[in-house]
Amino acid sequence: MGDFKLDLLPATLDLPALRTVAALGPQHGYGIARRVGQASRDEVLLNQGTIYAAPVGLQRRNWIGAERGTCENSRKARFYSITGGRRKQPDKNAVYWRRLSEVMGRVLAMAREGPA
Repeated sequence: MGDFKLDLLPATLDLPALRTVAALGPQHGYGIARRVGQASRDEVLLNQGTIYAAPVGLQRRNWIGAERGTCENSRKARFYSITGGRRKQPDKNAVYWRRLSEVMGRVLAMAREGPA
């Protein structure tokens, strides 16, 4: 485990948010953030802007939809769920991120080269 939490770039939360609503069904922003935190073993830093930016961006792309609802604490919230035509989107995104992770792993493993 690292000494600090990892700060995610905006687009990097898309896949975890998609996976969360695919696995758990409709979730509000805080529910998505809580699940991503659990899955990362609390190594990912999720601030207010990060938590709500992913679902809003995914909704703009029509990958998820939102409906108003009431949370378990009786507060009103938006509940996000995957839209009908996008059920395979989390798997497509996972393929991309696995490939990127492998490539970055190779780049990070490169031996330090001498001056050019």
